Amino acid sequence: MNQKRSKNKHRHGASTNREPGSARARARLAEMKRQEARARTRRRFLVGVTAVIVAGALGIGIWLVARQLSAPNAAGPVAGTKGRSDLPPWGLPADPGRLAEAAGLQASNMEGTAAHFHSHLDITVNGQPLALPGAIGVDAKTGSMSELHTHDERGVLHVESHKTDGKYTLGQLFAEWDVRLDGQGIGGLTNNKTDSLRAYVDGKPFTGDPATIELGERRQISLIYGPRNATDNPPSSFAFDANE
Repeated sequence: MNQKRSKNKHRHGASTNREPGSARARARLAEMKRQEARARTRRRFLVGVTAVIVAGALGIGIWLVARQLSAPNAAGPVAGTKGRSDLPPWGLPADPGRLAEAAGLQASNMEGTAAHFHSHLDITVNGQPLALPGAIGVDAKTGSMSELHTHDERGVLHVESHKTDGKYTLGQLFAEWDVRLDGQGIGGLTNNKTDSLRAYVDGKPFTGDPATIELGERRQISLIYGPRNATDNPPSSFAFDANE
């Protein structure tokens, strides 16, 4: 009888000893569930924040594209000129005929007379004038001359065309000169935090891609590269020769 009581007591004691372990397991399980709930909350929060950021970025992108498309440009569409991206000075290219054709310019052994006018280009780099080479657009091997060309280093741009309805841009000159020109720089001179390229037409700032500046009768064009905080003083005119 005493042995049975002892066994029953032993079984009862074992059951009592298992209770704390079960309680700990339940507590651990409850804690795991709470952690999982917190993790789900964090994930939902992060997904919501990401969605807001993406939506905001898309909205800004759409606004910027619309603004760019609607922004006026004084000389038509942006058309940066590809070419040499090294530092000045830039000499004459080896294949002027091919470059003139690629720029949409006609070349001939006879100067055109249907349209004949002159513009002038100044280039200044860090306060120092940079001379344009003479004979841009002239092929010495064939004797042909582009309808847009230079005769000397004064910077006078000659348009002598066989057609009366042609339009000519600064970008075409740089294309046949084989020198890069766009809204971000000229040649190897690129806009950065301290320096930038500025363009002026008849002494007034030109906003946009300078390659799109249209040439005109006695138009004065200035390209200035240097410190952003510099005070530019571009000329508003040029003293052309009497026959120009």
